[in-house]
Amino acid sequence: MTPKRTYVSPLREQTAAHTREVILLRATELFAERGYGRVAVADIAAAAGVSPPTVFTSIGSKGALLNRIVEDAVMASGHEESLRRLLVLQTPGKVLAALAADTRAGNESQFAVHQALHKAMPVYEDADKLWELATGAYRETLAASARHLHSLDPALPGTTKGTADLLWYWFGPASWRTLVVENGWSWRRAEKFLRETATTTLTHELVRDSS
Repeated sequence: MTPKRTYVSPLREQTAAHTREVILLRATELFAERGYGRVAVADIAAAAGVSPPTVFTSIGSKGALLNRIVEDAVMASGHEESLRRLLVLQTPGKVLAALAADTRAGNESQFAVHQALHKAMPVYEDADKLWELATGAYRETLAASARHLHSLDPALPGTTKGTADLLWYWFGPASWRTLVVENGWSWRRAEKFLRETATTTLTHELVRDSS
């Protein structure tokens, strides 16, 4: 006897996908605004216009929601395409300008996700693993950029690891957060400052090393 085939309604699938998107969006907003520890699944359900069981059925627990938010943000970051564009640039100045622009774009577009993760760090049990997931590709992009900088200018002092550390210091999420969130700078002003600081520092090191 031929088993019955399960019918999957395309409309039902589209509705379920839309529901998941709304739940994740509202969860991101609430985590960013109130902090992970102060948000309950019931709060997310109410904001999304669904029942708490629907949240659990669609995605899972509150921790699963945060994990999914960060995973989706990493997938949407476009870091691979950004790195491909950067590696064809032929001067250190252009590389640093591209890093300033691209890291600004990433931090600005994913601002709510960064806020949600930042506020979850003290209370979420898997925060360290989630931070590694959120920053792994970010750091590798900056490490690859450092290697490219040294290939463009072999006279650049120090090691590629040291330069990668400096790039993380200038263009990592902490610098953007300090300038924009804690000090109220515009994204444009922060980008200009970080680009000029990185360029001036590396140029100074080159001059000092050759003198």
